[in-house]
Amino acid sequence: QVQLVESGGALVQAGDSLSLSCAASTTLFLSYAMGWFRQAPGKEREFVAAISYSDGSKEPTHYADSVKGRFTISRDNAKNMVYLQMVSLKPEDTATYFCAAAMGHKWHQGVAATSITYDYWGQGTQVTVSS
Repeated sequence: QVQLVESGGALVQAGDSLSLSCAASTTLFLSYAMGWFRQAPGKEREFVAAISYSDGSKEPTHYADSVKGRFTISRDNAKNMVYLQMVSLKPEDTATYFCAAAMGHKWHQGVAATSITYDYWGQGTQVTVSS
């Protein structure tokens, strides 16, 4: 069982930057691929970004087209943390952001954007971008 706790959500203005954090409670953090998803009111949950599990090399990352070039996902394996750095925020980025973990053996970039790939989910943190 992996518990994920997101933090860092806030009300910001368009063009601002914001960084989200996700703390994972597991001794096997290295073995999990991590993702960020978001859900706006009345809309389905959508993929934002993902980062591969760690195998000693630089972990591949994957982004939704809508955030590519503006958002950056990273992980700190020493702290069991995953981050989502967001710049040039837009009102359409407004959503609840969820952190998710997927067991590494079944994760690859072909399924990174699919929510059913992920085994564990956090409760979410709210990001609101005003225009």
